[in-house]
Amino acid sequence: MSNQQWSSKLGFVLAAAGSAIGLGAIWKFPYMAGSNGGSIFLLLFILFTILIAGPILLAEFVIGRRGKADAVTTFKKLAPGTAWPFIGIIGTIIAIIILSFYSVVGGWILSYLWRSVTGGLSGLTQAEYGGLFESIIANPAEVLIAQALFMTITIWVVQSGIQNGIERASKIMMPALLLMFVLLAVRSLTLDGAMEGIEYLFIPDWSYFDSNTMLLALGQSFFALSVGVSVMITYASYLKDQDNLGRSTASVAILNIVISLLAGIVIFPAVFALGFEPGEGPGLVFVVLPAIFNELAFGGVFMFVFLVLLLFATLTSAFSILEIVTATFSRGQDDKRKKYAWISGILIFIVGLPSALSFGVFSDVTIAGYIMFDFADYITSSFGLPLGALLISLFVGYKLKKEDVFGELSKGAGGTYRWMTVWYVLIKVVAPLAIILIFLEKLNII
Repeated sequence: MSNQQWSSKLGFVLAAAGSAIGLGAIWKFPYMAGSNGGSIFLLLFILFTILIAGPILLAEFVIGRRGKADAVTTFKKLAPGTAWPFIGIIGTIIAIIILSFYSVVGGWILSYLWRSVTGGLSGLTQAEYGGLFESIIANPAEVLIAQALFMTITIWVVQSGIQNGIERASKIMMPALLLMFVLLAVRSLTLDGAMEGIEYLFIPDWSYFDSNTMLLALGQSFFALSVGVSVMITYASYLKDQDNLGRSTASVAILNIVISLLAGIVIFPAVFALGFEPGEGPGLVFVVLPAIFNELAFGGVFMFVFLVLLLFATLTSAFSILEIVTATFSRGQDDKRKKYAWISGILIFIVGLPSALSFGVFSDVTIAGYIMFDFADYITSSFGLPLGALLISLFVGYKLKKEDVFGELSKGAGGTYRWMTVWYVLIKVVAPLAIILIFLEKLNII
């Protein structure tokens, strides 16, 4: 068994929030919302976060603290001699795929950060910002070097362990990121034409309400909370028994929704005020934000600080994903953590090569009509994460004993509360049924 443990509840919440917030809220939420109706996507995202992803996040916390081991070992301890440990194996595979393309985006951030230092982001026209992004992601040497550097930073922190690596970094990064986003939101709202973006984000267009938008919003709620990949099972295994799981879940979910909303309020008013398209795609943040900063006094300084914080947020998510893979391979042997962190990181970098090159050298290589980067994103967000979340909800709802589950929830809570019964119904009935129905509808079975 590993001796790793969080030093405080705050450290755990900020690390878990860092895992959840990262690119899921800042990079992915704005372009997913922009491509899928804005307000409808936001409404479904919040609804699914509260009713499905949030309850499953708590389920992962229950499993993790009860097992006190990596995901695969935890399921073996809680359900010996069964096929349930396969959930941990699926989660590890999904984690590898997610970080393989996630690290590519981390590399893009490093490329932008370098240009902000050397002056390559200042004084461009709005059209030139779009052209700059396209030229960066199509340059094979640059994207591979940047991706390798991003993975090296991630490995270096994860190999140092929970308290000295992940927790220490998260305590600095997350508060700073939140403050910067509040400042950016205020500035974005003062741009001429900004209210059109607010209307797009908050006034529903029901023509976008369909099974595809529902599945994408469900996948986003899982992606943004790091649910379904067993990351939170691994993180919760380092928790102390006196920590309140319900309160920790609420803190992480609320922080995630707040940052996603702030990202939308930063991006969409600027999109409409500066004449961009909300459906710009994965490059939305990289094209719109430099244009916003270009309108500001001392914009270059603000851009540099923002990119540093965006890198921090991206890294905190990468830490959590690499942690699950490292923990699975090292199986609680702390003396082997460093070796397996490097093995896992190098493996993920190799798996990510097709995604890194899919906007240039491999741009003609497609699977089911998707370039490799988009396919990795689609297969994990729309199928891998919902499947993992479904299996976790079934495990807690039907495999674990109810009294054991409630006993875990009661630790640090001072007794049993009515919310536990409501949560149990959500995890046992509502979440599985919703995921299955959306799957069936997406596959045209119903």
